[in-house]
Amino acid sequence: MNSKTILITGGAGFIGSHLVRLLVNKYPTYKIVNLDKLTYAGNLANLTDIENATNYEFVKGDIVDADFIYQLFNNYQFDAVIHLAAESHVDRSIASPMEFIMTNIVGTANLLNAARSIWKTLNPPLTPPKEGELPPFGRVGVGQTSNLFYHVSTDEVYGSLGETGMFLETTAYDPRSPYSASKASSDHLVRAYHHTYNLPIVISNCSNNYGSHQFPEKLIPLFIHNIKNNKPLPVYGKGENIRDWLWVEDHARAIDVIFHKAKVGETYNIGGHNEWKNIDLIKVICKVMDKKLGRPFGESEKLITYVTDRAGHDLRYAIDSTKLQKELGWTPSLQFEEGIEKTIDWYLNNEEWLTNVTSGAYQKYYEKQYASR
Repeated sequence: MNSKTILITGGAGFIGSHLVRLLVNKYPTYKIVNLDKLTYAGNLANLTDIENATNYEFVKGDIVDADFIYQLFNNYQFDAVIHLAAESHVDRSIASPMEFIMTNIVGTANLLNAARSIWKTLNPPLTPPKEGELPPFGRVGVGQTSNLFYHVSTDEVYGSLGETGMFLETTAYDPRSPYSASKASSDHLVRAYHHTYNLPIVISNCSNNYGSHQFPEKLIPLFIHNIKNNKPLPVYGKGENIRDWLWVEDHARAIDVIFHKAKVGETYNIGGHNEWKNIDLIKVICKVMDKKLGRPFGESEKLITYVTDRAGHDLRYAIDSTKLQKELGWTPSLQFEEGIEKTIDWYLNNEEWLTNVTSGAYQKYYEKQYASR
């Protein structure tokens, strides 16, 4: 089997950790290098099960540091990049937009510049893969490339939908928050480097993810935590905003498929085909939590508290992933009712993880671990 060195940025985060685990376990000949700044959302406790794998290495660093990024590329001579590192919480972007502009735009530009510079000197002549080998990344017609820059983005770049319709790969961008605007900007940069410098790229835009190891500022883990501790469940407006929910492990599988099979320069939407009004989703969580905790039916719903809607709150997101399903054969494996029960079970069975995250203890531990390095 052929060996490749792959950089995954943001690999200690929610989606990134699931992807790192999948690739480390599935491709033993790949060297997976996980680059993460270890901000509040990055947690190496997400990866304790593979931290000693021989084909895995963690590097602490910031994608905003251009010199560091260039040196990292120079040292490892990466064959490919899967870029997930991003500030991603809409409310935080409204309060502190510059953090999102620096990480999501400048950080992406630094990675693109390093990839462009290093890959110009590293691209070897291509030879057909031998029997049993994986093909080079990214199919370009009948030709192939030995490098690939895979940029992971969000459906929020498309703006807001009305009651009907779905986001297609061809939907015009219409971001409504500093977060989605910064991600839209990074998408445009990635495509510009492809067209201007012939950098081999692919992009995917996904819907809302849920599952294990998600930082509890996001709706589902926050509400699981609050219900367990009898705290209020704050619902924006009337809770009528609609989101399409994708199980995180299905997202990781989709990234794997796109990474290995997609044509260079293409964009793919990844969605779960699970549209829910926020209030209906919250009531499902309440119902399952009542059952799991042995509470009277309807008890957790009493914690629902309606709060003032946030600025620029998009009404509805819905992803059409037909292109991904038809061209590359990916389909979501779980419907929401099954996925949410698995998710709730994980959080209830991993109370120590949730306690460490909500208290911030995990950050103090890893700050101490890396202070002497």
